[in-house]
Amino acid sequence: MPAEQAGFVGRRPEIAEVARLLELSRLVTLTGVGGIGKSRLAGAVADELRAGFPGGVTRVDLAEVRDPGLLAPTVAEAVPLAEEPARTPEETLAAYLADRRQLLVLDGADALVDGCARLTETLLKAAPELRIMVTSRQSLDVAGEHLFVVGPLAKADAITLLNERAGRALVEDGGLCERLDGIPLAIELAAGRLADRSVAEVIGGLGDRFRLLDGLRRVIGWSHELCSPGERLLWARLAVFSGRFDLSAAEEVCADRVIPPYEVLDLVSGLVERSILVREEGSRYRMLDTVREYGAEWLRRLGEEETFRLRRRHKNYYLRLARRGETEWFGPGQGAVLTRTRSEHGNLRSALEFCLSIPGEVRDGLELAGCLWFYWVGCGHLGEGRHWLEQALALDPSPTPERAKALWATGYVALLGGDTDRAVRLLEECREGGDNRTRARATHRLASAALLTDDYAAAIPLFEDALDQYAWLGILDSQTLLGKVGLSLALAFDGRLQECLRLTQEVRADCEAHGDRWVLSYAYYAQAYAHWANGEPDEAERLARESLEINRSFDDLVGTVLDVELLALVLADAGEYGRAVLLRGAAARLWRSVGPPLFGSRGFNAPHEDWESRARSALGDAGYEAALARGRQAGLDYALEISSPGVVFSTGVVDSRP
Repeated sequence: MPAEQAGFVGRRPEIAEVARLLELSRLVTLTGVGGIGKSRLAGAVADELRAGFPGGVTRVDLAEVRDPGLLAPTVAEAVPLAEEPARTPEETLAAYLADRRQLLVLDGADALVDGCARLTETLLKAAPELRIMVTSRQSLDVAGEHLFVVGPLAKADAITLLNERAGRALVEDGGLCERLDGIPLAIELAAGRLADRSVAEVIGGLGDRFRLLDGLRRVIGWSHELCSPGERLLWARLAVFSGRFDLSAAEEVCADRVIPPYEVLDLVSGLVERSILVREEGSRYRMLDTVREYGAEWLRRLGEEETFRLRRRHKNYYLRLARRGETEWFGPGQGAVLTRTRSEHGNLRSALEFCLSIPGEVRDGLELAGCLWFYWVGCGHLGEGRHWLEQALALDPSPTPERAKALWATGYVALLGGDTDRAVRLLEECREGGDNRTRARATHRLASAALLTDDYAAAIPLFEDALDQYAWLGILDSQTLLGKVGLSLALAFDGRLQECLRLTQEVRADCEAHGDRWVLSYAYYAQAYAHWANGEPDEAERLARESLEINRSFDDLVGTVLDVELLALVLADAGEYGRAVLLRGAAARLWRSVGPPLFGSRGFNAPHEDWESRARSALGDAGYEAALARGRQAGLDYALEISSPGVVFSTGVVDSRP
């Protein structure tokens, strides 16, 4: 759960009642008007009950998810779980949750009520110990659902909230809170007005013209009236963003002859002063969902043509951002690209949804999803990336450069997720119809497919062919260097360790010269593997830990889990079987978010099969299973801490063998 409960006020009776309902019912939906505090109440309840769910408490933020097809993958990613080629995401979730006592919080399900209803029924049927708490403005209307209507804050709590948000003690504030129907968000917005107005003036502003609206709409409507015409127009235009944006995006998307670019900053500042926008770090801003919905209503009043124009400008901006991110991913700006792309995830989703819902925009959707390969692969979003790519490919079968790029990217993502057959089909199609660059990339990933299916005789010449194509085209980027890393691993698995080390040293030199850290982590991994295979465990451990540090900074799940598996090999060879098995358990938990353990590859798996049999002999079956379970349950941070030199570790199981 996010750490956003620090300012939570009151609601003790509601927390106790929802907690009681979750003991009686396996599905509880918190309903109520927008701004009433459903999400915060759910967070407080989850915090209260955390100790009672050994399987964990998982919050899934659905506020920025509009595509029903993304519902189950988003839940799986939050758990986290990888998609499995032979199963739907729903089936994967059901199988994983079947024997776990876990609390799942589906927060902000308003746009996905039907999908959430189907998913909750599926999961609750499969998992008898699962509890689900949903926040939505309407019920899911499924059997066994217990509704809890979140009402206004109690008068004393409402006054406390107003005083806290206003930053000072107020008088006569009970009347203001009553006028706002005790709605927390309305109270917080009204508190912003108290910086330069008295309580009486604020109450007067909420006059008879708003009497038919609820408290929140009343204060938003009044805030809208207080805005200048330019601020009102910008408010409407900013509603095309998913909720968060930066100043440059606002200028690019919203400025024109009516709102010149040089006026945007002043208008944004005015909206911040009126609490319509919340300023975050740097030049980023956030618009609360209910406030955004109000702006969207005004945008719709401007007509379909204007709404389409704004959404298309939004899409064009984020397509340019994705193109720039792909280009800058190779080089010293990698960290900045990662931060920027993460912060714009919601807007990138919105742009993709727009592209795939408008026939004339699908080609841009193919390009946008393809350009983001670095984010899908390198930052832990394999499942979502494949969702968008497969959907775009299905909508536009015409042989275009954009489709060829999407074919390559989908093949890449599918390969890492363990769907090798699908990956090979896509990559073969790409190689037949793409341009020179795309054909080189397809050849490279076909080599990776051969490597992961243990066909080194095919993998090595395919990697060499791809690298020759890259060289002929004059391409030096992260894919070129990953091609060299792939070749080095094929050589290592084929017993040619010195060739592997020479080649990865070249990769390291190129990475250091260009400031690339992502590929550097894979070069470290390949070198660590070669040193381990060559009987040099200290150097192998040092390089694996360096690789791990980089991969964790990117949230690269593939690189992270490979490093953990290699560290387990090193510890096992040193006779540290308990720690090795602990790491293997942590790795098993990570593989759930990636795909089949070690890609199902014999080359990757064979060394582990050897030491695992030795570990069982040394620890006994009970000790082995205890360490494995502890690693799975406690997770990576704990396993790495325990696996550090000098830390005493015991499986906690007494060996009863004679």
